[in-house]
Amino acid sequence: MIRVVVAEDQWAVRSGLVMILDSAPDIEVAAEAADGEEAVAAARRTRCDVVLMDVRMPRKDGVTATRELAGTGSDVLILTTFDLDEYVFGALRAGAAGFLLKNIEAGDLIESVRVVARGEGMIAPAVTRRLIQEFAASGGGAAGSASAADGRARPPAAALADLTPREREVLACVGEGLSNRQLARRLSITETTAKTHVSRILAKLDLRSRVQAAIAAQELGLTR
Repeated sequence: MIRVVVAEDQWAVRSGLVMILDSAPDIEVAAEAADGEEAVAAARRTRCDVVLMDVRMPRKDGVTATRELAGTGSDVLILTTFDLDEYVFGALRAGAAGFLLKNIEAGDLIESVRVVARGEGMIAPAVTRRLIQEFAASGGGAAGSASAADGRARPPAAALADLTPREREVLACVGEGLSNRQLARRLSITETTAKTHVSRILAKLDLRSRVQAAIAAQELGLTR
């Protein structure tokens, strides 16, 4: 059973999300939170698998909450509008597993939670590619300020020297938004091998999530 904490300050939106998730036989809403402070406390108390986190909330925003939850075993899925602002960039820098739009369809929401619970991270090509491109093009803008605020340096080009040729290929595929299954098909390897490569890449580049790896692929010039 996948245990989820839903953190959203708008009661009507939160209730709708809870109703959708509760309809899935393999998902259980372990707790609800109306702000980031409650979200962190609920995630730690319930030891949930996934936190569905609104990026803009009172008392403690989603970026700060995500940073506090990094390394606790609870993956964070950020909820946002389609505005790719410094909050979203900051959340990805802080270690969020991905992000969802608030107008997401019920079936896609459920599947996204399942994907993150499997440890793959949420890379939705139609949305994330735009995020990655904007991140790469922004230079010292929103992405740069978010990085500075988070205190995490971008992976240097020299980091590529630590990757094997196959790992570079895998990182490039991650940068395109490919899932493990798609990546395995393209490189003619098994899905398990693809997952192993991604895990090693995250460790070598000192990254917290698959989305950060996708951004790194752009920053290191591995994708078009």
